[in-house]
Amino acid sequence: MSNKDFNRYTLTAALPYANGPVHIGHLAGVYVPADIFARFLRLKGKDVAFICGSDEHGVAIELRARKEGVTPQQVVDKYHNQIKKSFADFGISFDIYSRTSSKTHHQTASGYFKKLYEHGKFQEQASEQFYDEKEKQFLADRYIKGTCPTCSFPEAYGDQCENCGSTLSPAELINPKSMLSGESPIMKETKHWYFPLDQYEDWLRQWILEEHKEWKPNVAGQCKSWLDNGLRSRPMTRDLDWGIPVPVEGAEGKVLYVWFDAPIGYISATKDWAADQGKNWEDYWKKEDTRLIHFIGKDNIVFHCVIFPALLKADGDFILPDNVPANEFLNLESNKISTSRNWAVWLHEYLEEFPEKQDVLRYVLTANAPETKDNDFTWKDFQARNNSELVAIFGNFVNRAVVLTHKYFDGKIPTRGALQARDQEVIDAIKTYPGKVEASLEQFRFREALSHLMDLAREGNKYLADTEPWKLIKTDEERVGTIMNIALQIAGSLTILAEPFLPFTSEKLRKMLNQTNIQWGQAGTTDLLDEGSKIEEPILLFEKIEDKVVEEQVQKLMDSKKANEAAAAAPQVTPAKEEVVFDDFMKMDLRVGEIKTAEKVEKSNKLLKFTVDTGLDKRTIVSGIAKHFTPEEMIGKKVVVMANLAPRKIMGIESQGMLLFAENADGSLKAVSPDKNAENGATIS
Repeated sequence: MSNKDFNRYTLTAALPYANGPVHIGHLAGVYVPADIFARFLRLKGKDVAFICGSDEHGVAIELRARKEGVTPQQVVDKYHNQIKKSFADFGISFDIYSRTSSKTHHQTASGYFKKLYEHGKFQEQASEQFYDEKEKQFLADRYIKGTCPTCSFPEAYGDQCENCGSTLSPAELINPKSMLSGESPIMKETKHWYFPLDQYEDWLRQWILEEHKEWKPNVAGQCKSWLDNGLRSRPMTRDLDWGIPVPVEGAEGKVLYVWFDAPIGYISATKDWAADQGKNWEDYWKKEDTRLIHFIGKDNIVFHCVIFPALLKADGDFILPDNVPANEFLNLESNKISTSRNWAVWLHEYLEEFPEKQDVLRYVLTANAPETKDNDFTWKDFQARNNSELVAIFGNFVNRAVVLTHKYFDGKIPTRGALQARDQEVIDAIKTYPGKVEASLEQFRFREALSHLMDLAREGNKYLADTEPWKLIKTDEERVGTIMNIALQIAGSLTILAEPFLPFTSEKLRKMLNQTNIQWGQAGTTDLLDEGSKIEEPILLFEKIEDKVVEEQVQKLMDSKKANEAAAAAPQVTPAKEEVVFDDFMKMDLRVGEIKTAEKVEKSNKLLKFTVDTGLDKRTIVSGIAKHFTPEEMIGKKVVVMANLAPRKIMGIESQGMLLFAENADGSLKAVSPDKNAENGATIS
């Protein structure tokens, strides 16, 4: 971070695709750390715009719509509302949660493209792109799947491999297939508007690698890898129906590339928020005293650190991100989270199954955050951290402090008398914690910051254990009053420092202590709570989670795994071919035949040569089934013959028809056999 003072902060959290629910991987990678940072800044009295919204364009939406048999608009409406509610219920404190289907966004993204176009920032060029002949449609990157050239993952998308995280182009895939028809696409010429990233390569290298050495190693490393491989022009338009139309003459049937469209969603959302607040949106995007920070996962690093900054630079009026603290991936029970295989913990389901336990998940995801490397979420760890940390440390300290105050002082904060050495020691320690937490947060070390918070709770527990007020009360009530006063002041600091991490817990504790108007600068002081003021009856901040609860969640995942295995083992039916009319079908002459002789064709490991009695004649038929059947087992079989297929030479042998076989999903063949009593030459209709 630069040494300059910032007057305002624009914090963006990656726009989730409105094609499915939010899961814990999204939360750990993006939304929990972003929310912690936003809440921290607000406690410090900073001017913050915390921006997010649903990304509602692109191929992922179209694919979901096809799958569900609905329109893309119906898909985005459904998931936008679900995601927005889940975030709100979980306590993610966006200042606005917008959507890219909004009128403001369409106008903003379209206007941004048009400005760059009019200033000559794009290159119009024709190129060959993948085209699905069966569906008669150009294929966007996400419509194509194939084998990743980096890690050999067989289900990589045309723009990215979800297994290794590599950014790809469709042409790099091995054996690419259309996700619409399953067919191998062809290359066909189309026209698009390209953004010349290569022209910004030197500037990006200087800006990222030299001017932002404080960026996380995983972020800088991925950017350097991209830059070292050389940047190329990238098309900013696509041949699609769903999206923002390209505002250029001759661009009919084309929309803005989703990775041009989506980041501008941060700007359009800020416009709507600022209008509601009576503020100027440009202050948050164009003033040099604004700090712009993007919170994202590692799969979005290139788009937020290379492509979007280059687009902002091309405009010339916008500030650039000061930091992009991207996290790595969170795995689940030692396996990669997979939405398609339902190997995930979905936020909306968690909120239903664990009512009033938002902070437990926030705590676990922060304590186990994948900040520098991929990490693993397990339900056993979830249970252990709740029971041995939240319950046994944080909750235990607060409960003892409040319970003893009610027991010995009628729920009123006692007077602090003369201090002993142990008291001064803990008071001095309390003062250090706000600085520790703040320093960690400023470096985006959220796990470390959370550990400092818990250390303050440990400090409180140890103080009570060392001073033993439950023993002293019999002989020295005044001394106990001092101890309980200090213990409650520690609880007051916990209320403030916990708010970014555990907002629901902080609110409960604040109400319990009758603590009002909390600010970051008050933490660590020993006059947060006034002597003689009343505190409320104690309530448990956390409760133990029993084995049965986590066993049910693990079983839920195991059930998903079994269902996936069963689906994978089930026969895969080849899609139906194009419709034919009855007259076409009637042209085929299908008859019962009997194989009289069978032998292998020389110099071929695939072909068998048969003599077949068709009832009309005895004819030679060559068939490529040698890998499935021996000549001996075919002699005497009744078969179905297409008798009027035009003869053709195969390996120099004239084949006078075709035998019918059924091909299973595993590639094995089964003969289409009539009843053994059917006469040779009998027609099949």
